[in-house]
Amino acid sequence: MRCPRCGHIEDRVVDSRVGRDGHAIRRRRECLDCGARFTTYERVELSLPLIIKRDGRREPWDRGKPMRALRVACQKRSVSTDALNQVVDRIERELAALGDREVAASAVGELLIAELRQLDDVAYLRFASVYHSFDTINEFLAEAARVRRESLDGAPTDSDEPPEAA
Repeated sequence: MRCPRCGHIEDRVVDSRVGRDGHAIRRRRECLDCGARFTTYERVELSLPLIIKRDGRREPWDRGKPMRALRVACQKRSVSTDALNQVVDRIERELAALGDREVAASAVGELLIAELRQLDDVAYLRFASVYHSFDTINEFLAEAARVRRESLDGAPTDSDEPPEAA
């Protein structure tokens, strides 16, 4: 690691700690040339599969893509960036645990939608409306009614109709 102040490549580790998320190591380092102290973070690099797109193309996993989708879905919602990072971390671990060399993009989408469903109902509906390509307002309202039923008490109700306004 190069010193950010002088560019020297030799340093010593002053302190090491497990990061907040438990999946990174935070190291305080000191440059052996100028004495500057700086922090580095080391993450375990998971062996992640190639993603098979709908058109058959294969792309390496890009953490930024699901992160951007989550940010759009959660725009103007009270969902922290830390929570979004944790979602992508969980998806990465799940993909790595599969042990497959390739995974369909639709499988990643299903993981994302399941995570969003747990995270924020409105963000979930935003994402689902695009991901499931709702063509009519009735499709959207039916999904919103299902989410509402599950959110209220987890028990199904007799109607998928939204409640009447008072």
